[in-house]
Amino acid sequence: MTAPVSTHDLRTRLTELLPGVRSDLEALVRIQSVSADPDRLDQVEVSAQATADLFAAEGVDVEIVRAYDGAPPAVIGHRAGPEGAPTVLLYAHHDVQPENDHAEWDSPPWEPTERDGRLYGRGAADDKAGIITHIAALRAFGDELPVTVKVFIEGEEEVGSDTLPALLKAYQDRLAADVIVIADSGNWDIGVPALTTSLRGLVRVDVEVRTLTHAVHSGMWGGLVPDALITLSRLIATLHDDRGNVAVEGLFSGSAADVDYPEERLRAESGAAAGIEWIGEGSAVERLWTKPALSITGLDAPKVDGASNTLVPAARAKISLRIAPGDTTENALACLQRHLEANVSWGATLTTTVVDTGEATQIDATGPAYDAAREAFAEAWDGTKPVDMGVGGSIPFIAEFLETFPQASVLVTGVEDPDTRAHGPNEGLHLAEFEKVLLAEALLLRNLGTS
Repeated sequence: MTAPVSTHDLRTRLTELLPGVRSDLEALVRIQSVSADPDRLDQVEVSAQATADLFAAEGVDVEIVRAYDGAPPAVIGHRAGPEGAPTVLLYAHHDVQPENDHAEWDSPPWEPTERDGRLYGRGAADDKAGIITHIAALRAFGDELPVTVKVFIEGEEEVGSDTLPALLKAYQDRLAADVIVIADSGNWDIGVPALTTSLRGLVRVDVEVRTLTHAVHSGMWGGLVPDALITLSRLIATLHDDRGNVAVEGLFSGSAADVDYPEERLRAESGAAAGIEWIGEGSAVERLWTKPALSITGLDAPKVDGASNTLVPAARAKISLRIAPGDTTENALACLQRHLEANVSWGATLTTTVVDTGEATQIDATGPAYDAAREAFAEAWDGTKPVDMGVGGSIPFIAEFLETFPQASVLVTGVEDPDTRAHGPNEGLHLAEFEKVLLAEALLLRNLGTS
């Protein structure tokens, strides 16, 4: 049996490979693979091919697949390791979010630009750096790959992974693995690695209240007929108690890891306005990771400028409800619907339309694979042990992997940090941390191959 590659050798190889790795990442960032934009779906195809070519160059037998003709392209692949070695499935996604207003970016979103130790560009972190992390790990081992590797690089994560269940079912045998490494999350802080072990789920609904069949003069009918905006505002106000806790009965709340989130860092990273008070009760990480949160993310109403003196007949709001790990979307929808029906005022007609849902995830991060990961992360970060981190946002596809491959150990890792600004203007990858992520994944594959 060949001796495992030493940490020193992996560090040296990755340092030598870094210019080429960086160049490959920048080439991917230049591809405008915005899966939400029908006019750029051809770029999603280009991105899939570029991703496939990168893995093929590392000896991976790759194929571009899709759930049906016209569906988004995913890249799957296989490279055999030593006989008897564990099989590791490497996941990332090659589609990206829209860049939106270019004026809000300090440099062109599709031209990767380095400033102050960060590489800026749409997808520089989320999630083309995830793809390149996998590539770099394979490249670092060369012909000494310690495990069998399978690859699944999705092309529709940023639009909800609608065909993912069908793909997992169709290619289940080709994707089955002992360990699944999902490179689509982040670390606790610069210099502090993390394994993501819980994610909140999501329920989004559009709510409409109607009080009139048509608009009427506010002077003629105000004081007798309720307008829809006031009615909707009263309904929205019932969704939280006076402390800011979500007031929808029946939702699950859990406890979080004992992780300190300093007040100064909270304010800097959240973008909270000066003097704003936090809402809710419990520790900061409980409120962010393991308790429900509810926001109004959209509102249909007449604009203030040019508004006439009429009572608004109908008003709509988009409610975004993040549900805690341990809850289900079925329960959360039922609880929210009951609350809305019980609290709509003055006999207004209430219509609720489900926009989308995604299950919460709780990972039992124990066992040999997690031990191997924690050892790799601590070594890559020079002795700093990884935090078991929750995420307040939702990555519903992780639940799909857990359901499809119940015997696999699922490791959720990533390249992001608190100032990555994924999905927003000036998305950026911290380059020094990226080097640690590359080493950590290589060490992880080595550790899995020798465990």
